[in-house]
Amino acid sequence: MDSLIAASARALAAGDALAALKHVALREDPPALALRGIAMAQLGEHARARELLQRAARRFGSHETLARARCAVAEAEVAMAMRDFRGSVNTLAAAAQTLASHGDRRNALQARLIAARRLVLLGRLDEAANLLERIDTQGLLPLLAAVAELTAAELALRSLRVGAARAALIRAHEAAERAGVPALQVEVAQARATLDRPAARCLGTGGEQTLLLDEVAALMASDALVVDACRRGLAAGAEWQPLARRPVLFTLARALAEAWPGDVDRESLIAQAFRTRRPDETHRARLRVEIGRLRALIATLAGIEATARGFALRPLDERPVVVLAPPIDGEQASVVALLSDGAAWSTSALALALGSSQRTVQRALAELEAAGRVRAIGQARARRWQAPPFTEFTTILLLPAVPPIA
Repeated sequence: MDSLIAASARALAAGDALAALKHVALREDPPALALRGIAMAQLGEHARARELLQRAARRFGSHETLARARCAVAEAEVAMAMRDFRGSVNTLAAAAQTLASHGDRRNALQARLIAARRLVLLGRLDEAANLLERIDTQGLLPLLAAVAELTAAELALRSLRVGAARAALIRAHEAAERAGVPALQVEVAQARATLDRPAARCLGTGGEQTLLLDEVAALMASDALVVDACRRGLAAGAEWQPLARRPVLFTLARALAEAWPGDVDRESLIAQAFRTRRPDETHRARLRVEIGRLRALIATLAGIEATARGFALRPLDERPVVVLAPPIDGEQASVVALLSDGAAWSTSALALALGSSQRTVQRALAELEAAGRVRAIGQARARRWQAPPFTEFTTILLLPAVPPIA
């Protein structure tokens, strides 16, 4: 390694991308291309960074497996920053194996952390947790230790393990301070700020109240029957009944919960569940069928009593009933929550994270764009979507694949 390459690498490790570029900006040899790509990524020029890393990987010879593996890891991190999840996870796993076999523990761990963060972004939390458990964080450099703790914190937050998330963020802050990389310090500070922002609205007999994540976790652990509009389900203590894939049943459950201890008339239930203002006998018959299905699903949590004008929710053991509503409501709330991280997402990446079809996501984005809540960047296959970040609320509870409370 020549002196300019070494100096550029040291500058990148310290987070000084401009200083790194000064050393290798005019060079076209593979190591310089790779360092230029990493520097451009740190400056936010992800498309250019990806191009440089791909050129570097092609120019390294077939016998230079270690260098090619490092390029693959760097390109995977850039792709994740671009919210492009089309690449094969097997390529990243193979690169990590190659790095580990050559004794490059640092970059091998980086590859595994990228894979774990990718799984968290896609909402595959169980897989992310299993991968993080297999990563040995002992003796890590401060930079990698901070990234590992940030990943663990986000995983804990999505699982509503707020205490574990807070502890991980404290460790991430300490590691980031030791690393001395300003961008990393800002990322940790932003993650810690989510703990102090309202995460949901609690709707009960006492009116509406905003809740922090700590308070949401306490509510979910209480004896109340919680109709959770953030994750679309009902919870009471350790019991959880998901209704995310039964939108009509959840709409009925929420309407009954918001009216508790009173009842809701049949016309109102039909209007909310079936979106019609002119109900007829077929709608009334369908309402009876759907109420019967809901009654069977939540039998261990509550009953549904028919009244003279409609139906009423009757929780077991005289539990109080509360509705946990998201800070932003509507069918596109999860799309907005993903976009509010400030990154530019592709339609395909949003579909993967939400477990929906691209056509469904495209319809949601069209409606949000018409309402001025999101904006498109680029054209055709290069099109990406962004939304302004929320500064007053955290959207953690709206992100996909939050597991049930244990």
